[in-house]
Amino acid sequence: MVSGLAAAVVAAARTQGCRLTLAESCTGGMVAAALTDVPGASAVLERAVVTYSNAAKQELLGVSAATLDTHGAVSEAVAAEMAQGALARAGADLAVAITGIAGPGGSEHKPEGRVCFALARRDGPVRARTVDYGALGRDGVRRASRAQALRMLLDALRG
Repeated sequence: MVSGLAAAVVAAARTQGCRLTLAESCTGGMVAAALTDVPGASAVLERAVVTYSNAAKQELLGVSAATLDTHGAVSEAVAAEMAQGALARAGADLAVAITGIAGPGGSEHKPEGRVCFALARRDGPVRARTVDYGALGRDGVRRASRAQALRMLLDALRG
């Protein structure tokens, strides 16, 4: 399923001449790996960055300390800034960002399995959303997040 989604993303981006960029945290590069498994991905994937720490989010993507302090790393606000930062730095057309709690663990306010996504377009607004996968286990949350990010890219490319 993931390989089919990734292939569809690459094909749609190639057809539209759209350059993609990724900002990943809890998925640790899984979305980039899925896309680069597809032959021809180099025609559409500009770059991907794994910003696991808050410092990396700030240094590499320009996420503000105030946003991190106010909302926490697992928030739609941070995901939105990650996507915007990736888009601006890559000069790409479309960016997706992912930040979440894969587990084990979490808190009452930010439980295991909560993942925030954002999609940014060069010529449009940033859209963010939160998905609560629940305690699927670390691997399950990461795999579900990878698939969600690929679906978001594909939906954006298909309009």
